[in-house]
Amino acid sequence: MADQPVDVRIEDGVAVLTIDNPPVNALSAAVRAALLRGLETAFADPSVRAVVLVAAGRTWPAGADIREFGKPPAAPWLPEICDRIAAAPKPVIAALHGHALGGGLELALAAQVRLADQAARLGLPEVTLGLLPGAGGTQRLPRLIGAGAALRMMLGGQPVTAESAEKMGLVDAVVPGRVDVAALRLARSHATGETALPTAADRALHRDGRAWMAAVAQARRDLGERGLPAPARIVDCVEAALLLPEAEGFAFERAAFEDLLATPESAGLRHAFLAERAAARQPDLQGIAPRPLSRVGIVGGGLMGAGIAMALLRAGFDVTLVEESTEALTAALARISASHDRAVARGQLSAEAREREWDRLSGTTQLIELEDADLVIEAVFEDEAVKRLVFADLGRVTRPGAILATNTSYLDVARIGEASGRPEDVIGLHFFSPAHVMRLVEVIPTDRTRPEVLATAFALARRMGKIAVRAANSEGFIGNRILTACRTAADFLVEDGASPYQVDRAMVAWGFPLGPYQVLDLAGHEISWARRKRAAARRAPGARHVAIPDRICEAGWLGQKAGRGYYRYPEGSRRGEEDPEVLALIEAERARKGIVARPVGSAEIHRRLLAAMANEGARLLEEGVARRPSDIDVVMITGYGYPRWRGGPMHDADQAGLLSLRNALRDYAREDAAFWTPAPLWDELIKNGRRFADLNAG
Repeated sequence: MADQPVDVRIEDGVAVLTIDNPPVNALSAAVRAALLRGLETAFADPSVRAVVLVAAGRTWPAGADIREFGKPPAAPWLPEICDRIAAAPKPVIAALHGHALGGGLELALAAQVRLADQAARLGLPEVTLGLLPGAGGTQRLPRLIGAGAALRMMLGGQPVTAESAEKMGLVDAVVPGRVDVAALRLARSHATGETALPTAADRALHRDGRAWMAAVAQARRDLGERGLPAPARIVDCVEAALLLPEAEGFAFERAAFEDLLATPESAGLRHAFLAERAAARQPDLQGIAPRPLSRVGIVGGGLMGAGIAMALLRAGFDVTLVEESTEALTAALARISASHDRAVARGQLSAEAREREWDRLSGTTQLIELEDADLVIEAVFEDEAVKRLVFADLGRVTRPGAILATNTSYLDVARIGEASGRPEDVIGLHFFSPAHVMRLVEVIPTDRTRPEVLATAFALARRMGKIAVRAANSEGFIGNRILTACRTAADFLVEDGASPYQVDRAMVAWGFPLGPYQVLDLAGHEISWARRKRAAARRAPGARHVAIPDRICEAGWLGQKAGRGYYRYPEGSRRGEEDPEVLALIEAERARKGIVARPVGSAEIHRRLLAAMANEGARLLEEGVARRPSDIDVVMITGYGYPRWRGGPMHDADQAGLLSLRNALRDYAREDAAFWTPAPLWDELIKNGRRFADLNAG
């Protein structure tokens, strides 16, 4: 950052205020204070006839300073600055480039004129944080572009292009070349009297009350009765912009913003936002250059391998797909082609882009075709012996320095990598299916992985637009360890008296898109069945074991693709139906063990599954498998459907209260100590008055 976060330069009747707070010119307290001082200087100077707001670096202010989240607001507030600009005695011109988001766009909305360069993106994404624009955005935007367009922007949270912004009246002009130069030229022309700037009276402001209220009513119908608080409050504020006097409308918006800021939903969403950014921070990789990547090989073209290939193609890589037979290769390429066709039909991919991606894809049945690859990702069946054979072959055919990655979900990355003869070039990259859609990738280095290989994995994830979370090499890594604990707790409840359908309904009502048994049917039961078989020999004596999942698999009910799992799937249907035979199987297992079914309510389901996940998370932290609690939350939100607004299991545990959950775990441990005994970390945190969140620093 420059010596002053806002530079003020006055020349030829124009004051140019340049915001300089890299990397994204966030509107921190220091920036706000300097900006207000600069504005007052410009407004008080009789030689100044116009003010131009510009930003240094790559972008106009892209929102608030995330470091201030959760802290008391520091003066001056952004609404105060926006109000000062809107009531300015001299015209203010905003020159937008990069991303004008959140408070940055609200700052621009207060200006008399807005210019944007051709690459600019403008948006109000506060809804994704459980908030609403709190610096006048809900009041100024609908007056400028109409209630319908404003509601779509604020409820969707997605930015619009400069071209779209100009069409809807959000910016006055899109200019080629440097927008700051164009804004200065316009200001000087106005200062000399050559050009009159548009005023509020000149604009075709959208004040049609009937259309305005129709847009509000439609937005309310679209939201329905359920949902998060922020969208409904946004609609309320847009309605208030029409019905209330201007000053009262701004006060209404501010009160709504403060209300939302205090909600647990906003706390969870803001935590998730910050946690994703924290996951990318790897202090031990500072200064370590990643290896260059251009050509990537994939071994295995099933659903996972094909999905990884599509994600790599979308990121601009040349991809070579290897399958063991011509028939398997043909099927893999057809899978990719069909997905491309669907993307084109939905407007997600242009026909030209599809052809460019297809030109960068090749297929073969010969591993030797990977001899020049920079990276090879193995995506074959989840069997250690098979994976070791593949890595032994890759160690022979790939060039020195090529990175070898395994996509294993559970297995020991080090043991797989040893077979290559080059363990220092080996890393785990656990993608989630469908890999071209899911944003998460767990990055698993071994004790022998070179730092530049790890740095390359994070660089690869960034280029692919994915969120990378680092995990130590331990069976199941982070996500599948937590998932296994969740399923185990659910299985206990089913054996005790709940039905799998009751558990699923309870967790969907809690915010998950699917319940644990619906997810298992969707993914298929084979991998978890194989894991249970491996774990059987390590099971603690006397530990509770629920055999119901094994009986389901032994019956051949392996999920959707088999037509049956915990649910029945009529031919061609992906929507499961409750299965009386599954309930009979469960009842037979209870009878075999002498268990009399007891009532189980939704609250108990929620409590036990949260306790199980948080306790396993505590163990992951103690073992060093996860580096921080927020990494666990990111994995569960982005990879396993944990409700984002709940913030993840570790944040959720903090919200529920560590003492309360620890005591619940102690109670449950009377039933099965091996599974439910609280990890020592609970007592350590409680004793010192700390929370899981306090472990997120660094």
